[in-house]
Amino acid sequence: MRKRQKFVLTAILLALGIAAIQIAPLGWRYGLVAFLAALSWVLAGWSLKEGLSGVEWLTVPLPMALYTAGMGFFFILLPSQWWWSVMVLVLFGVGQYALLLTANIFSVAAIRTIALFRAASAVGFVMTLATGFLLYNSLLSFRLASWANGVGVALISLCLLVPALWSSELAESVTRRVWFFGVWLAILIGLLAVGVSFWPVSLAVGSLFLTTALYVYLGISQHHFSSRLSTRTMWEYVTVGLVVLVTMLVTAG
Repeated sequence: MRKRQKFVLTAILLALGIAAIQIAPLGWRYGLVAFLAALSWVLAGWSLKEGLSGVEWLTVPLPMALYTAGMGFFFILLPSQWWWSVMVLVLFGVGQYALLLTANIFSVAAIRTIALFRAASAVGFVMTLATGFLLYNSLLSFRLASWANGVGVALISLCLLVPALWSSELAESVTRRVWFFGVWLAILIGLLAVGVSFWPVSLAVGSLFLTTALYVYLGISQHHFSSRLSTRTMWEYVTVGLVVLVTMLVTAG
């Protein structure tokens, strides 16, 4: 079976699994999401096994597993109208397929230069933000204590940041620099989550604010890793962050 066929089959199987969430008994839904996340890792490894080696078995399939978990938890929160379900399943299938294509490019680019690397980096960046929003939104919906939100958001951010930063280097291992940036940026986003827990904003606004922080920190870090960071680029990211921060303050309730 060709890689593209494996990618399509993987996306369809996982989409069917996501569809089963809303018809499963309520007590089984979170366990089903965890199972689908693990299954997506296995299917991603099966689809990409020819190009994976060493640390790539961790960094390449992880975004697919996180995206599946984020969409699964988010799907539980959605109303049960059929058109919502169809729209989410289509978006999930397309997103999963895009992640598999991106992962395939990264696994090849780790060995040799490939022309599509920059396009794959852009897609990977967007999908990291989308996954972050889904996971942040799902976590904040539990209305946990502020410290629990901080720890949860920090762990989610670390899992998102490490593969994204590694893709800027494509080294044979996760370097000390990747871990340093990943850990400290995750802590910073976790501290912001603690602050959001005390702020009277809606779930969507709080999730968007944390996603914007991920956008700013990850965007600046990736430009730094690729030696393309300039003052102008940094201010472009910071300006977006400030606009969202002001919007959150204005809409607070």
